[in-house]
Amino acid sequence: MKLATAALLLGFVMVAAGEEEEENDPCVYDNLPFEDTGLCKGLDVFYPEVGNVACMFIPDCNNFRHKIAYWMEPIVKFPRALEGATYTLMMVDPDAPSRSEPTKRYWRHWLVTDIKGNDIKKGNIQGQVLTHE
Repeated sequence: MKLATAALLLGFVMVAAGEEEEENDPCVYDNLPFEDTGLCKGLDVFYPEVGNVACMFIPDCNNFRHKIAYWMEPIVKFPRALEGATYTLMMVDPDAPSRSEPTKRYWRHWLVTDIKGNDIKKGNIQGQVLTHE
């Protein structure tokens, strides 16, 4: 059976920090709860300053949760992509602006459609970009 289109949902769960973090705070990398990992399993999501954060919370250190708003899109790879398939990649914040008051729940940061399987396998995200500005 041929897979025409598959969708990948990339959710970053960000918790607003109450105070400004120190630059030298120790980084703790916490995984997402198991029930949330189905959406990101098999993805590589790489930010140069943080590393691979697929299926993880953005660490609450070095002011990363503030800085991420200004970084370029991450390098995203899906090594298990099917060569003849097309994919959709969506980066959302499921509890924006904060977990306690998610008034902008599932805020769409980045949306790219029509990504070829060969491209997403290599981290070459090309397609139709429908970013919310």
